Amino acid sequence: MSGADENTLHEQPLVRMERIGKCFGPVRVLEAVDFELRSGEVHVLAGENGAGKSTLIKILAGVHTDFEGTIRIAGRPVRPGSPQAAAALGVAVIHQELSLVPSMSVADNLFLGRPITAGGFIRQRAQRRGAERILKELGVEIDVARPVEKFPIGTRQLIEIAKALAHDARLIVMDEPTSALSAPEVAQLFEQIGRLKRRGCGVVYITHKMEEIERIADRITVLRDGRPVGTAAAADLPPPLLVRWMVGREISQRFPRHATAPGKERLRVENLVVPDPRRAGRRLVDGVSLSVRAGEILGIGGLQGSGASRLMHGLFDGRRERCGGRVWIDGQPFQPGTPRQAIDRGLALLTNDRKASGLVLPMSIIANSTLADLGRLTAPLGWRRPALERKAAETSAKALALRSPSLEMSAAALSGGNQQKVALAKWLQVEPKVLLLDEPTRGIDVGAKHEVYERLNEWTSRGIAIILITSEMPELLAMSDRIIVMHRGRVTAELAGKEASADRVLEAAMGRAKAES
Repeated sequence: MSGADENTLHEQPLVRMERIGKCFGPVRVLEAVDFELRSGEVHVLAGENGAGKSTLIKILAGVHTDFEGTIRIAGRPVRPGSPQAAAALGVAVIHQELSLVPSMSVADNLFLGRPITAGGFIRQRAQRRGAERILKELGVEIDVARPVEKFPIGTRQLIEIAKALAHDARLIVMDEPTSALSAPEVAQLFEQIGRLKRRGCGVVYITHKMEEIERIADRITVLRDGRPVGTAAAADLPPPLLVRWMVGREISQRFPRHATAPGKERLRVENLVVPDPRRAGRRLVDGVSLSVRAGEILGIGGLQGSGASRLMHGLFDGRRERCGGRVWIDGQPFQPGTPRQAIDRGLALLTNDRKASGLVLPMSIIANSTLADLGRLTAPLGWRRPALERKAAETSAKALALRSPSLEMSAAALSGGNQQKVALAKWLQVEPKVLLLDEPTRGIDVGAKHEVYERLNEWTSRGIAIILITSEMPELLAMSDRIIVMHRGRVTAELAGKEASADRVLEAAMGRAKAES
């Protein structure tokens, strides 16, 4: 992507943060950080999990008010004392978890906190007209009287941007905005970012996806361990150098070579069906058949709502999903029932939301790592054996290169990448034959991703079969031996690794291809 317009380079920056420092108790999390955002540019803030990106943004957004250094907005010294004060200065932060109220209308959400009133009453008609005008400027035409919950996640993301504009924001922070978006929704979001730039807004963009940085960045600032590594124009910071800045070391291959020869068939699925519990007669998974062999990675591609995640849940928790079809594990029939039955037969599932269903965040690393295998780790009468649990957790932590001062600390205190390692450790503890991985690298940095890729190759070399769902196309193409693509609950294509390409996968994901025989 070309850099910001040359005319903006000598203008007063929208924001300038100088020598920013921050401590949490005795721990220093930011040290002498400088950051600048200009009008009409996308400035990517990059770094590994725990590098200090979120803390820096929370200082700008008025969440953390006790900090060192100075902030200038449009050249004027400011010190936001609250998120409301930051919003009044034109700062808007769009988090991964959107701040919209699902049950309220689009118009009411856009003017939440700053309603249009007359005589103490909200002017609903004026708010609807204002909402329609702002959304039209973004190229979005929707019914602003409908509740937000009626719209897909991609549209909600655009409503969040419109909300920022309704509050006169010129400085917009986007924190991992594409984590739950499909490829077409990502393209639509990037179109809106282009519109924001043309309006003179500045966008601070935080992402761990290298392809997004290449597509959208004008400038890049990298933090590592709370300290600034450097700032450069995107054109002057090629991916290998950017990775070295972020992780502090060379990564010779972004995707380590996967060379394990497939062995015997581990899992076979025929005509799997998962009904929609909300609509009688509708199927979320509709007659899917697949197989995966020992040492093989089978990738599943598809847009959001394709049914891939429900397929995995159907195999792991078939009784609750009320699924039908036939399944074999190591050649023996298996009737999908409860998670405990799946685990006992060698099936493990890493869900796509480690915080909601993968980990119990207030519990310790030890407790989370051993949670799925307590039956084997407890004494015959049900008494816990803490020494055995600790030993098992230590083994998993070493195998996954977990970075933590103590295994007694809560999972909530870990960075996203290390939380993901604990979630993986929980399932590796049960020594699975088949590992179902749903977005295993979502929300983690490039260094942690590389470590996960290395672990995938290690596990396949031990004979584990892996089924992988990922929304990152380069990851899907590079790590999979074969790929099946789903659309509206059905398989629309099966591609050998050498046959797969982004175009073929996307075509099948939109329902334009037929499954190969």
